Parts: sequence; C-alpha cells; structure tokens
Amino acid sequence: MAEVIKVSNLNARGRSRRPESRASNSIRPLSFPPLPIYPGKLPGGVRTLGIESMKTVCSWGYFAAIVAVLATGRPSFAETKAQLQAAKELIAKGEFREAEKLLKPAVDPAKPAASPAAVTLEILDRTRADFPHDEAEITKQVRDSIPDVKETEIESWRDAGVLQSKQIDGEHRYFRNAAANLFRLSKEARERREKTPAEEKRFDLNGLIAELNTIAKAADTPAIYPVKHHVTYTLTLKEGNPRLKPGAKVRAWLPFPQEYRIQQTDVKLLKSEPNDAVVAPPETPQRTIYFEQLVDDKGTLPKFVAEYEFTTCAYVPTLDLELVKPYDDESDEYIEFTSSRAPHIVFTPEVKKLVKEIVGDETNPLKKAQLIFAWVSENLPWVSEMEYSTIPSLSKKGLAARCGDCGVQNTTLITLCRAAGVPARWQSGFGTKPGEEGMHDWAEIYVEPWGWLPADASYGTRKSDDPAVRDFFCGHMDPYRLIVNLDYGRELHPPKTSFRSEPIDFQRGEVEVDGHNLYFNDWEWDLQVKSTPPVKEKK
Repeated sequence: MAEVIKVSNLNARGRSRRPESRASNSIRPLSFPPLPIYPGKLPGGVRTLGIESMKTVCSWGYFAAIVAVLATGRPSFAETKAQLQAAKELIAKGEFREAEKLLKPAVDPAKPAASPAAVTLEILDRTRADFPHDEAEITKQVRDSIPDVKETEIESWRDAGVLQSKQIDGEHRYFRNAAANLFRLSKEARERREKTPAEEKRFDLNGLIAELNTIAKAADTPAIYPVKHHVTYTLTLKEGNPRLKPGAKVRAWLPFPQEYRIQQTDVKLLKSEPNDAVVAPPETPQRTIYFEQLVDDKGTLPKFVAEYEFTTCAYVPTLDLELVKPYDDESDEYIEFTSSRAPHIVFTPEVKKLVKEIVGDETNPLKKAQLIFAWVSENLPWVSEMEYSTIPSLSKKGLAARCGDCGVQNTTLITLCRAAGVPARWQSGFGTKPGEEGMHDWAEIYVEPWGWLPADASYGTRKSDDPAVRDFFCGHMDPYRLIVNLDYGRELHPPKTSFRSEPIDFQRGEVEVDGHNLYFNDWEWDLQVKSTPPVKEKK
C-alpha cells in the first residue's frame, strides 16, 4: 500500500523530534567558508568599541587600518583584511554590533553577498535568527514542562551547555530549540519534567531491519526490497522582499535524485513548472533541477514545481571481518578520502588522541569503523541543530559539544574514520520512512572487498538483542531514502552567484533574485512523498 507524506515549511535544520535511534578533486569547492563565531576569551573584557577597545582586540597594524576605514569609509585590500581579523575577534567575544560597524564600510549592499566581509555580515544575521530567545522567554518555555524551575537552575543548565545559549551583545540569547534540546541532553531535566510528551506511533524500523536481514540471506545481490518513490516538490516565494519587483530574474535550484549504483535507480522527471527546467548531470555532487523565471509586470511571484519518481533499494551486503582485504594506500581514491578537508574535516590533536583511544591497536578497517561508529552513536546524541552556515566546523562542534544533528554526527564519524585510515565520505538527502519524512545526512565508508558501504551514525546502534539488527547501520542501509548529495559544500549546477542559504548541505533548495540570495525566510517549500514498498509474496 502506498504511503503519502507531506512536509511543508520546515525551513530550519532543527526538527521537533529525533530521527531513528564522489566527488573527484576536480570539483571546485565553495570559495567562501564561514568565519568562526564561537564565543571565546580575549584580554580586557571590554564591551564598547572605543579607541582603547580597538587596541584590545586588534594588533597595532590592524588598529591603524581600521581607524583609516572609519575615517574615510573607503577600505583598501589591506584594510579589509584588518577589518575581517578584528571582526572575527569581536564576534568571538559576542560583540556582534561592533563587528558590524567594522564590516559594513567594506560591503556594497547593491552587490550580491560573496565577499568575506559580506558573508560574515550575513552569518551574523543568521546567528541572531537562530538564537531568538531572551532569559524571560526561555524560562517560560522550560516552565511549561517544569513549573517550579528556578532561575538558578536555568543558569546552571546554561553554564553546563545543556541549555544552549550564545552571548550576543552583552546578553544571553538562547537557541530556538533550546528548551526541547534540554530534555534530550539533561537527565536531571527529564526527571523533573511534569508533562512527558505522549509517545508518537513510529515506523517499525527494527522490524524492517529484521525482515531485510532475512531477505538478504537468500539474495544474490546486496540491493534488495525496492521501494518506489513519487515526489512532488514545490517552492513558493513569499511577498515582501523589495528585490522581487517586475522584471527581476529569479533563479531557483531544487533537489533532484541521484542515479546511484544499484541503490537508487529509475530516476525520471515527470513534470516541471516552468517546463524548461535543467537537470544537473548524473553524479553532480549536489544534484539539482534548475529554474529561471522573471517576475511579471503584475508582480506575480514565480512558483517552482518538480515532480519525479525513482526507486531506492535497501543495501545489505554480507560483511565478514575475516574477508577484509588491505587497502591500496597509494591510490588516488584512498588518499582523497583519508585526507582532511578543512574546515569541517580536520585532524586536530584531539581527534588523533581520540581515535587512538577508540581503536587502540586494531588494524582491521571494518572493525575500526565499527568501533568508531559505536563511539559516535553512544557519545553524540541527536539534538536540533543551528543552521550549518553559522557553524565554522561541523566535526569540531560535534566533538566540543558532544551532541549534534545527523550532519554533525556523521561528519564526526567521517573525520574519525579518515583519521584512523578508513576512507569515508558524505551522503545526504531525505529520509522517507512513512510518517517520518525529513532532511537527513549520513555517510559512507570504504572497505575492501565490498567497496563503499553506507553508515548512518544518527540512526546509530539500535536497541536490540540481535547483533544483526543492533549494528545494521554500520555497513547497511534501509530503502527509505532520497539520495540527493554525494558530497558536501560543492558548487551547484549552474553555479550560484551569492552566498548560499545552506553552503554545506543541499536539501531545501536555493533561490536568487538578480544575483542576490533569498534566505529561507523569504520562501516556503513543500515536499510530498508517495512511497510504495514491494508486494510481499503470500506463503
């Protein structure tokens, strides 16, 4: 029986509930990674950017350049570098307004946001949007579940990092989903909760895994249990943006399924509106269907629709530690996928130390991957996450916060595997389990003789007494997936002019008007999925 799922307007990365517990080097990555904005400590502790505070946050060379910028309003290249450095340091202190004063003279608002200064300003706006709550609002939200919570407890949870906050312009601002995440991260808070949310009926994933394992034993291919998908994706612009005037050119990139080995096949575009859409070539790292349309003389805003179908199979190879073969560690593929890729995959001293603790003297690549997978599953619980464009390094954040959403969890897995000498890479798109559809990221690991194997540290180690169910997602995958991306942070087809709303992942889509980015709050997306599993044979 077909299942129909509809999801609308979920523009933030954070979801309200936890999900179930190739590109070659020739592809040019995005050229403007976000600047770090984590809170940090600098000497002086000043709050106002007067002359003395400039001396505090800048070297004297930078200080002189910034004074010149403020005096003339015409920054040179060297002065712009000085502004960026000083702004980064201010941002690290949470002094967003003062950072903006330094950056704005270097930015022409008539041009698309593509320069480092313009991108940094954009990130500041996005960060503010991700941390909208003040002390009073977050206390009210927590009291909805813990009526007698004290202000000292709020402060204690904030200081412990389980009530997520950021210091912005002298004020504690709280993450948009901080209250919900508190109960995911704090056992104490969970025990204090007066009203426990009712258990929602969930898709029986463990039951499906057990069925897949049984089918796989008799199959002559790892691709089993084909699920047919029919997807209608609609992107609608909102009224109110002043750039959306008659004659303006709107460009839109919507997600489109990959043709991926025997795992996702039979991809077919059924309809597009407008009907002259361009589908990116197969194996484009982040696959799109691209549209252009002008705002008409009446000011009618464009709407973009893509309707397509595809089939995704579960991928269940028979793995055996005794059959693992050594790598060709001089091959281009091995070198590429065991290398760091800053800023999100970096082999810090902490990473190297942690990998040694996790894998010890183990030399079997599959076993190493299994150990790392189990560690991530156990130590990085799922939480609703900030927009990725505001996170300087996904793996660093995961290891520092010891929590994260699917992208943070699986980037941490990829980083640790690569550091351990196990090739690993990114994959993402949507999970399409009936009733639980949503954006989702996962990973792949490379083990000979099987090649690339799926791994999903967010679905993680299952609660089951059956090892084949418990460890399923380290080397296997369910069929309820829409694979869109074979990598992260790659150029779209055709390239986008301005800083993307989501520069790392690609799921909700991207929109530009006359070269300027339209952020998620300027448009809505709607995804309808009809999934049809194979008909079971009667016994």
